[in-house]
Amino acid sequence: MVRAAAPALGLLLLRLLQLLSLPAARSGPPGDLLYISEYFSQSAQKLSFYSWYGNAKLFRFQVPEDTILLRWLLQASKGKGPECTSTEITIHFSYGAPPVINPLGTQFPSNTTVRPSYNLTMTLSVTLQNSTFVNITTPAAGDWFIAAHLPQAAGKIEVKGFSTPCAYIFQPDMFVLRFVDVPVLQPDTPLQQTIASPARPLHVKIFIPEYTATMQFTLRSCVVNSTKACAIRVVLGSIMLPQSFQKTLSCKGTADCSLVLHSPPWEKWLQIMAENLGTANASVSFEMIASFTACKPGSTNSFLNFYSSLNQNQSTPALGGGRNASTLGMLGNTTLPAVGAGNNVSNPGTFCLQSQPVIREDLDIASVRFRVINGPSIPVHSEFPTLLLLNLNTGMDSGGTLVVNLLLNETSLSIGNASVFACVSAASPVLTLNTTRNCSTAFFQGYPLKVNASSTEATLIIPYPETDNWFLSLQLICPWGQGECNKVKAKVTVSIYLTPCFDDCGTYGQCGLLRRHGYLYAGCSCKAGWGGWSCTDNTKAQSVGSQNLATLLLTLSNLMFLPAIAIALYHYYLVEASVYTYTMFFSTFYHACDQPGVAVMCIMDYDTLQYCDFLGSVVAIWVTILCMARVKKILKYVLFVLGTLLIAMSLQLDRRGIWNMMGPCLFALIIMIMAWVYHGVKRRHCYPTSWKRWVFYLIPGITLAFVAISVYAFMETNDNYYYTHSIWHILVASSVAFLLPPHDKHKKPWAWSQKLICRYQICKNDREELYVVT
Repeated sequence: MVRAAAPALGLLLLRLLQLLSLPAARSGPPGDLLYISEYFSQSAQKLSFYSWYGNAKLFRFQVPEDTILLRWLLQASKGKGPECTSTEITIHFSYGAPPVINPLGTQFPSNTTVRPSYNLTMTLSVTLQNSTFVNITTPAAGDWFIAAHLPQAAGKIEVKGFSTPCAYIFQPDMFVLRFVDVPVLQPDTPLQQTIASPARPLHVKIFIPEYTATMQFTLRSCVVNSTKACAIRVVLGSIMLPQSFQKTLSCKGTADCSLVLHSPPWEKWLQIMAENLGTANASVSFEMIASFTACKPGSTNSFLNFYSSLNQNQSTPALGGGRNASTLGMLGNTTLPAVGAGNNVSNPGTFCLQSQPVIREDLDIASVRFRVINGPSIPVHSEFPTLLLLNLNTGMDSGGTLVVNLLLNETSLSIGNASVFACVSAASPVLTLNTTRNCSTAFFQGYPLKVNASSTEATLIIPYPETDNWFLSLQLICPWGQGECNKVKAKVTVSIYLTPCFDDCGTYGQCGLLRRHGYLYAGCSCKAGWGGWSCTDNTKAQSVGSQNLATLLLTLSNLMFLPAIAIALYHYYLVEASVYTYTMFFSTFYHACDQPGVAVMCIMDYDTLQYCDFLGSVVAIWVTILCMARVKKILKYVLFVLGTLLIAMSLQLDRRGIWNMMGPCLFALIIMIMAWVYHGVKRRHCYPTSWKRWVFYLIPGITLAFVAISVYAFMETNDNYYYTHSIWHILVASSVAFLLPPHDKHKKPWAWSQKLICRYQICKNDREELYVVT
């Protein structure tokens, strides 16, 4: 993220701000707020057609505190070539974490909670460029994410360098307008304010302390031009996408009005905006006052017992190995229960929750395990909720998946029809759990869980949890009233962890770690027809039989090189036969290792197999064409070695480039044509001289080669790859068998074996040949 501050860029920014109607700085009469504007930008990115989350380009912006207006300038463009057709760009917005998107309409894993992202589309049709604005008033401060992508990928396998894909470019710019020195509303202290006109709304803020159960906001003593007929609308909270839970208080025709917020966000600033709904010349004066109701954790035994337990747990092998463990629940003014104090609660009327200390254990990137001290089993009561604090506010945790699992100990539940209700929420906990509430706090919709005797286990999966402190609240609930559950408790085993990909994307997926300007996040790339967020959607999945068939086709089709190897040996082309054997071997085992399903066998590293397969394929074409050229042996072998070295170098630079194959082929063809022309001129006859050689060998071989290239370059897709690539193997190997030239007429096939048996025969044959020549 780049913040424009250089003088050379200042004039440009001012012009942009004027264009966007955002003043650079402004202050009105005394008492008016001073506000300034800022500009943030990120480099443009080339968009990709969507097949998995890694194809979406992610942008991360940091919105400052006290921002009253956020404006995104979204710019898109495309190339000028004929390959650049009309298309739509889908843009997703999310606060606190990357947006969870599902453009393909696939399924999510069971027990996964998903909130559809806010999105819009931009069309690139006739014009090469397009731009649009997105305005958000009173946005929440913190991380905002934008993800952009093209429509679903067609699935065609493009040969790099053979065709030029169209470049679709996307770049977002962010403009913010924020206040300086916003008035602060102190708790239980009236604040007198005046709204001069409806065009100038009032902005104040208040800090919410920790353990706040409720906040009551009251607007009183409202006077409009010396009368008491007020018309004011008060908006509490900030906008967060994809969902926003701002609270609105309308005061019309009454002097006093109030609003109560349950579980407001702890240790955060709450934005309050008041608007005058009256006439243009009406001046409104009023007082604001806010009061809090605290919810303190229960009294516990000595903290030293807890510290001793913490040291004992850290000395165990589970927390060893240099892992970073930090205690949660000790932060702020939280009172922690001592070891065993969870069962020893005294005087429950003096508090309203019981806090359980939690250790955060960092394992790897976006991989965290939360361990409950003296756990993993914790007591759950009916009189008050049990609270666990999950620290996910490092800024790097939102790129993973949060998994919460609850397991009820049935033997600990003395009342069979009782249930343990749980809520997972961000920013503040749910402090009142019952069968009627829906796990909602003041500005967040939590995620419910429930376990009982009939269903003892519950799991919750949250992809990309937003950056914040998260809370798990648990309480024992009886269906016929809490009087039934007095002094009853249950034991629940809690397992909470953050993982890059849920279940490591399963058997048919691969978890990929993605990066954007230092921000790391993870996504699943599925294979074998499987799909979904965690590769659990088997709607289009290949069966095991289909996977075995695909593996057999891609591997056994390489056996078509056996005729070419036999013909090469028959004609005494030992080097060529060795190259074909090398190509057949590594192509077979590369495709056996490259399979997406369960029918996989890797005899060595995948990258090594791939490199050897590509090298063998190109070198096989190189030696075949040079062999057809019929140049002198010493020159042929020099070209064999030199070409192989150059091919190995080019493949190391770019393994999938089309010119790594086409370059050696074209160069070898030029050598072959020059050699054929030389032989034809020397003999004063077309070369090769035999029409049978052309009709029965060269024309069929060339035809097979051209059909193979056409299949490889134009027909392969992700769906038919197993069949078309197998056909490519068969056609290429068959063309080699047809194109190999015959042996020299003055040498018998396998004559070299006779020479190795009898040295006297060699001398005798030489003398006979010399005598005949003489």
